[in-house]
Amino acid sequence: MHSKTVAFFLFFALAGSTAYGQSGPRGAKPGRQLPTTAAVVPKPATQDELYQQVAKLDAEMFAAFNAHDADKLMSYFAPNVEFYHDKGGLSNFAQTKEGFARLFAQSPDITRTLVPGTLEVYAVKDYGAMHIATQRFCHVENGRDDCGNSKFVMVWQQQGDSWKITRVVSYDH
Repeated sequence: MHSKTVAFFLFFALAGSTAYGQSGPRGAKPGRQLPTTAAVVPKPATQDELYQQVAKLDAEMFAAFNAHDADKLMSYFAPNVEFYHDKGGLSNFAQTKEGFARLFAQSPDITRTLVPGTLEVYAVKDYGAMHIATQRFCHVENGRDDCGNSKFVMVWQQQGDSWKITRVVSYDH
């Protein structure tokens, strides 16, 4: 049920997206030049640049997770973050930080990796980006590796050169 609901919302969120340049301006017809304006508009990041930026943020943020540095990890989250977890419910910034600290204390060897080939990045107009992927968490339990995959969506807000996560949906645990 949860994954169907998430898929439903993602469908509507992504329906108008021009990620990867898949559609041109509305009203554009093949062979027809659209009028240009005299105003100079800053060029938005290309899809590849945005993908590289978010991939870098993912790597940095989860380096902090793997180092069990809750303060550094939380520096990637906005103070008004909403973290939706299919098993744990909704948490705010303080609850999320407390949850990470508790996890690191209970599982001092836990690590996270991004499952290769699963990272998707979509621009969010006038806001930032959506970061969608599958992640793998591992720790040792009873002398054996215990690993599991889960999926997530993170919404990043860009303010100047700063990027902060404002929403997380973590599911399929």
